[in-house]
Amino acid sequence: MRTRRLAAVAVVATAATALGSCATLPSNTEPHVLRSFEPQAAQAPEIAPQPGSDPDLLLRDFFAALAVPTANYEAARNFLREGTREAWQPTGEILVVDRLNITTVAGGGAGRRAFSVQGNVIGEVTVGGVFTPARALYDATIELEQVDGEWRISSLPSGVVIERTELRNKYQPHNLYFYDPNAAVLVPDRRWIFAEWDSLSSVLLNLLIDGPSERLQPAVSFTLPADVGFTGFENGAYNFTGFGSVSEADRLRFAAQVVWVLAQAGTNGPISITADGDPLVPGIDSFTTDDFADVHPMSDAAGEQSAYALFGGSLFQLSGGQAESVAGPLGSSGEIVSADVNRAGDVAVVAGQEGNQRLELGKLPDPLTEVATAGSFTRPTFEMGSAAVWVVADGTRVLRAVRSAATGEVSASEVNVDLPEGVEGNMSVLRLSQTGARAVLVIDGHLYTGVVAVDGAGARRLVNVIEYAPDLGGSVIAADWNLDGSLLVGTNSAGAPVVRVEQDGSSATVLSSGNLTAPVVAVASSGSMYFATDANGTLQLPSSGTPDNPNWREVPGLQGVRSLPIVAR
Repeated sequence: MRTRRLAAVAVVATAATALGSCATLPSNTEPHVLRSFEPQAAQAPEIAPQPGSDPDLLLRDFFAALAVPTANYEAARNFLREGTREAWQPTGEILVVDRLNITTVAGGGAGRRAFSVQGNVIGEVTVGGVFTPARALYDATIELEQVDGEWRISSLPSGVVIERTELRNKYQPHNLYFYDPNAAVLVPDRRWIFAEWDSLSSVLLNLLIDGPSERLQPAVSFTLPADVGFTGFENGAYNFTGFGSVSEADRLRFAAQVVWVLAQAGTNGPISITADGDPLVPGIDSFTTDDFADVHPMSDAAGEQSAYALFGGSLFQLSGGQAESVAGPLGSSGEIVSADVNRAGDVAVVAGQEGNQRLELGKLPDPLTEVATAGSFTRPTFEMGSAAVWVVADGTRVLRAVRSAATGEVSASEVNVDLPEGVEGNMSVLRLSQTGARAVLVIDGHLYTGVVAVDGAGARRLVNVIEYAPDLGGSVIAADWNLDGSLLVGTNSAGAPVVRVEQDGSSATVLSSGNLTAPVVAVASSGSMYFATDANGTLQLPSSGTPDNPNWREVPGLQGVRSLPIVAR
């Protein structure tokens, strides 16, 4: 039993240029931890060369075996001849390619063959299971020879290369969670974990105490001491050490991380956690997700979300299958170009004509205050749980406008954006994620994401910007975040008008094109529905499961209307 109420304590770059050399390729994906932890497979898969296998087929089986990291890639080593087995090093990162093309190199002698192996790199999985998108060409020559009548690999570059299908078949994505700098929300950090480890919870908790991925670090807070360790699940509890100097508030925050990490992996509690032999938080012997509902990573998915639409230059609220003008001046303005609304009723709009636009900020239904002017603005986007709003002015300058809680005055400052080398152009879309830790940008039709770094004075920068879904080329028009951290993308491509892109950029899935007509100029999503505005109207499609009807349907209240759909968050 609990002897204390929980409520009493406040829970307060692409690597394409570096991938050209085959000599320094890939690695072992067993989670890298600073403490003593060695994950084990529940039962090591039986993978070995087939007797009498032709050399090209044996080589393909070898690349399939590379997706099994157990026992230092023992399955893959079975395909190598003696001497080569010991010399081959699976060091560095796992290189992921779309597919491998294997062709014979002319000139092989009796009992010897050489093959050219090529593939388009789509990304790499670094230690800790972090996927990073990348673009490059994998190009290697692999030699085989007959040993006692059986073909074996005699020469190959070091490293691990797998096809995209093997990543999906042998690994599973899971989220770790880390607090934002204000300790107000849990930010997901997606990791790819080998599916056959014996204890998924042990793998995830060891990764959790190792801290966030390098790319996400500037956007989150991680304060655990370096000597914190996970010692395993025993006597019904998850046991940790090294918490002697950790405050009770930080212990409670850590409990929330543990509970939600385990919950997304299928363990819902109650969960007992000990630290140095005692309960993690004195007086509390177990936790459930209900104890940390205030930082639920998908809280919006379970609740009602207000929906709005902008058309005819005015703002409307959607309710009961009807579109009704919002109260106040925005319901009849006639000159609004774009808008965003948050759950607290804060509203930001861009009004005016192209070449002479103004950004206005306020609260429904009151009159708004002019914040800035420019030739053009992108659609504004609110920070999580805040009246602070971001926007791009004239396609190049990112502005952040904040209303003072004390005086009510609004000030705007420029946000520095660290774009990849050589990336220049017009920023046509900027949207902050649910947690405020990430941002998506569309630059000259290409999709990029970055993380929001916050310094000690509260100033923001957009850093670690990487291109996602490069195959979409310059076709991207609209983008926004789904509640699970993935992206919804609208394009001018007839074959892929709406695309879902995963949080880490590891895959892009074309959604049902049904009756959509490109271009798709606006997208949005709620906990249950995708919204898209195509060449004809504003349509919706259920976001979960396979719809009985693959066609998108008109949004009730917006039949025959092309609008900007807005979901308040």
